[in-house]
Amino acid sequence: MGERNNGSKSSRWSLQGMTALVTGGTKGIGYSIVEQLAELGATVHTCSRNQAELNESLKEWTTKGYRVTGSVCDVTSRVSREELIATVSSQFNGKLNILVNNVGTTVQKPTLDFTAEDFAFVINTNLESCFHLSQLAHPLLKASEAASIVFISSAAGVIASNITPVVYSAAKGAIHQMTKNLACEWAKDKIRSNCVAPGVIRTPLAEKCMIIVVICFVFVSGLRTSYYCVVFLKDLKGETMNAVISQTPLGRIGETEEVSSLVAYLCLPAASYITGQTICADGGFSVNGLYI
Repeated sequence: MGERNNGSKSSRWSLQGMTALVTGGTKGIGYSIVEQLAELGATVHTCSRNQAELNESLKEWTTKGYRVTGSVCDVTSRVSREELIATVSSQFNGKLNILVNNVGTTVQKPTLDFTAEDFAFVINTNLESCFHLSQLAHPLLKASEAASIVFISSAAGVIASNITPVVYSAAKGAIHQMTKNLACEWAKDKIRSNCVAPGVIRTPLAEKCMIIVVICFVFVSGLRTSYYCVVFLKDLKGETMNAVISQTPLGRIGETEEVSSLVAYLCLPAASYITGQTICADGGFSVNGLYI
């Protein structure tokens, strides 16, 4: 995709015949990305740390008629990452069109409570794994002669907010710079590199983090935070999360398919002239920001 695509209009909006690797594809945004790519015709491989979750997801995708395979992988492990790419290389005959570095997590603590182990875990999961997997996948991406890497970061890497841990935000911000540099360095290999930065999206991880944020802030910030505590807990029951929504122009939190559709677009031939970009899928949240 480094060159102009001269195919038919229909082929520019299809991933038919393409191969993709999506990390962490058994839940949340990753699950939705796998489905979007498969719906557009791609053959997808994904991974998860949990064999049971992986088996259940693969069963669901088979029922829907999608071409999806999977393997167990802990992306925090260098050896596991090497094994994953070896599996993908074998399955796709040494060629890969799409790499989606989706896996990410956080340790929800105030900065002063962060340990060396917490720091290493967040950086390894969110940043090092993306860098290493991109390195390992480069020969496969180059061999396809039409490749796209999409990093999943966060609006927290674009703006400052005291509801997001510093180390997590720093790791996501670093991904944005990695996106730009790889776009320049690997353009000669016909590999595009882009990044999608979601805002608050309705996922199991987001809901879990909302609970932990409340607990931390109650002890740190006193009465003002007690107000937000009520808001967050009500949101988990389906009511308005005013602290975030009031700063989001579209007036709501996002859904996973609103992120995955953007990811899929960036992988299409129709996006062949887009590289080095970080695009926020956040309802406009990064325009206003949030500091509570």
